[in-house]
Amino acid sequence: MEALRIIQEEHQSLAAILHAVRFMLKEIKAGRLTPDFGLFKAMVHYLDAYPEKRHHPKEDDFLFARLKQRTDEGAEALARLEHDHTGGEGRIKALEAALLSYEGGEPDGLEITARAFDDFAEFYRNHMILEEREILPLARKHLTQEDWDAIDEAFRTEQDPMKGAAGEDFRAIFSRLVAAAPPPIGLGSGPYKG
Repeated sequence: MEALRIIQEEHQSLAAILHAVRFMLKEIKAGRLTPDFGLFKAMVHYLDAYPEKRHHPKEDDFLFARLKQRTDEGAEALARLEHDHTGGEGRIKALEAALLSYEGGEPDGLEITARAFDDFAEFYRNHMILEEREILPLARKHLTQEDWDAIDEAFRTEQDPMKGAAGEDFRAIFSRLVAAAPPPIGLGSGPYKG
């Protein structure tokens, strides 16, 4: 069941990025931090390239598909999660538009951006809770060892791009994000250099 460990690690990576963005926006609102639009754009890029284009397809194609073959239990939750997965492009576009309004100097651009990231984070929090509380226990209950062997292999092959499995080196991007983000989120060494 290595896939379950990978899913939970990827959820933690996503939560860390969302926490960092929300923390920085709060610090900007309080006047303790200057916006680094390069860093924000890199974070949005990660949110698009990782959960939307890598993490969700793995769940749909390998875990959810096998689970649906084994049981009807959890069908409503699976349908909701798959529906959530199809809305990824729209969620990313909303973040990009909010960030663009902020960078463009819109009077309420910071508030729009903060609200967009709060909405995104709340959506993902609920999404991950549903997966971890309802679907993962059903997978443990219904999937066979043969299922797990195939799922684990697929997840090992298609791991978090943060680990360099994708065409982009997300480890290097993450290192630059951490270096640019202010304490206590990162090292605060200056603007993001992409």
